[in-house]
Amino acid sequence: MFEFSVWDIARNLLLAMRWTVGLSLIAFMGGALMGGLLVVLRLTGNRLVRVLIMGYVQVFQGTPLLLQLFLVYFGLSMFGLQTSALVAASICLTLYASAYLTEIWRGCIVSVDRGQWEAGSSLSLSFAEQLRYVIVPQAFRIGIAPTVGFMVQIIKATALTSVIGFVEMTRAGQIITNATFQPFFIYGSVALMYFALCFPLSLYSRRLEHSLRR
Repeated sequence: MFEFSVWDIARNLLLAMRWTVGLSLIAFMGGALMGGLLVVLRLTGNRLVRVLIMGYVQVFQGTPLLLQLFLVYFGLSMFGLQTSALVAASICLTLYASAYLTEIWRGCIVSVDRGQWEAGSSLSLSFAEQLRYVIVPQAFRIGIAPTVGFMVQIIKATALTSVIGFVEMTRAGQIITNATFQPFFIYGSVALMYFALCFPLSLYSRRLEHSLRR
């Protein structure tokens, strides 16, 4: 058993936190870009496009994220694409986030009263102008809470990437536990670090929601 001081444990976990935050940002930003595009295509595309996007969403919502990680990580290697755990995790979480954000944001847009669309049409606004000036500002208020809530889920979901060898906080906690044999202290510290990342986001979204409502 190796002797680790509290500072050694904290330093290693904080270094791993950088990768948790970085992977969460990659997944959320990539998912937001893809999700926004898919929402527009679902609203403007023909029936075939809408069916394909619905199928894409249902596949990622209807299968476990852990299984998706295995399929991406090992599937890419079957096609001769040697990839790192970071790249595989980024691709998988981006696809996963885009599917959920597509459905969240579509629901927010659909929840805007139909009369708002008709009002925009009566002003001779194009579809893009209706979205930009009339619908999206209203849908944005509705979508803050579920979007931030899903970002919190993304941060917690990064823990699953430890199964493909990506060293984030959970994986770092496993490695340190194997060396120190202090599972309760190590995993308790990891849990507190996840809470320190997620709670401020939830608190900020609540405040932002109240300010926009006023």
